[in-house]
Amino acid sequence: MKKGEKKKEFVTGYTVSNAVKKGDVFTRLSMIFLGLGNFARGERAKGILFLTSEVGFLYLFVSFLMPALGMLPSLGLTATEEVFNETTQLYEYTQGDNSMLILLYGIISIFMIAAFVVLWRAAQKSAYKVQYKAQNNIKILGFMQEMKTYLNEELHKLLLTLPVIGVIAITIMPIIYMVSMAFTNYDRDHQPPGNLFTWVGLDNFRLLFNFAGNFGSTFMYVLGWTLIWAVFATGLNYIFGMLLAMVINRKETRFKGFYRMCFVVTIAVPQFVSLLLISQMLQPEGIVNVVLRNTGILGSAESLPFLTNITWARVTVIIVNLWVGMPHTMLTTTGILNNIPPELYEAAKVDGANKFVTFFKITLPYMLHVTGPYLITTFVGNINNFNVIYLLTGGKPNTMEYYRMTAGKTDLLVTWLYKLTIDNRDYNLGAVIGIMVFAISAFFSLIVYRRTGSYKNEEGFQ
Repeated sequence: MKKGEKKKEFVTGYTVSNAVKKGDVFTRLSMIFLGLGNFARGERAKGILFLTSEVGFLYLFVSFLMPALGMLPSLGLTATEEVFNETTQLYEYTQGDNSMLILLYGIISIFMIAAFVVLWRAAQKSAYKVQYKAQNNIKILGFMQEMKTYLNEELHKLLLTLPVIGVIAITIMPIIYMVSMAFTNYDRDHQPPGNLFTWVGLDNFRLLFNFAGNFGSTFMYVLGWTLIWAVFATGLNYIFGMLLAMVINRKETRFKGFYRMCFVVTIAVPQFVSLLLISQMLQPEGIVNVVLRNTGILGSAESLPFLTNITWARVTVIIVNLWVGMPHTMLTTTGILNNIPPELYEAAKVDGANKFVTFFKITLPYMLHVTGPYLITTFVGNINNFNVIYLLTGGKPNTMEYYRMTAGKTDLLVTWLYKLTIDNRDYNLGAVIGIMVFAISAFFSLIVYRRTGSYKNEEGFQ
């Protein structure tokens, strides 16, 4: 065997499959008693760690995981009840099951079992690895020597361990918990621990896609406005931000830094402060309407319905978002404009192209090529733009046409989700909406990105 082939054997040969097929008695017994193969061949510290982990998991499995998994299919059997105590002559509450905790503990149990499976596979690979080294007279590192490898060639494993655990515990598990609620009847009428909720399968999704029903029709209306909002909020910010950057970047423009500073100030002010202030200014008795009445533009009893009329409210939120978002685009495009090769403009000028042609043939294609991913992330961000809508209009004006009046004419899917869960406690319907928002965002983030010039032809403008 050549040297390169032997090294490859070391890297790829330590698998569970080889441990089963080629393992000796100690390696195979390690499938039942973790760490036995390591302990038998001198890696005692590692063997003890594997065995201790297995004993701890078995204890946890019997005391916690097995009861939690046993309750998961039913999500509880006994509800909290009010009973009369003959001795004290008082009504008391009996302790019942809590469906919310049962679901949570069940999901945690599944993840812990999956973690043990990963540990079990690592133990089998380690047992076969030390067997292979012993059979081929390869030096077996001591425990401390092996730990030092995690500061050198295995450093990536050491640095990624905590982040991976954090992503699983803080991101993936809560997402799965939320998704699970979409298959239950966890709503205002099934609030634990007083009432239990149960699995209902796809009933909530049937309700969502029943467009003849009130909930399904509300979803379609809100989805339609969400996409319209995202298109206008993204497109207008991009176009006006780019034009503003081009105007400031012109050679004829003086005090470029001053003009940029004026727009950057809007970024320095917290967005929620600006939105709350603008919301108060645009009220029927806000400063804008008061000034218009005092100057005679409006009658003494008149006011512009910035936030009370459907069309006015939708146009208002788009314009206000333009004010708070355009400076970000201006800063981004300023850097890109400065990096466009001047030779392109010189060649176009020699060919007789005017500024209009130069913009559409050079500047805009270059900008779209470079900022394609930025446009996609901005579009997805606007689909989930909670702050602008909720702080400016609160989703109003409300309408009785929508499901239980839970959504208004300017509500996005994300603000409607918030109202369904926080205000109305319909967590199952909120979870369904959350899944749909994720599906829409994933579509534009993954599929659309792969069709952009930035992905297909990275060197296109080099």
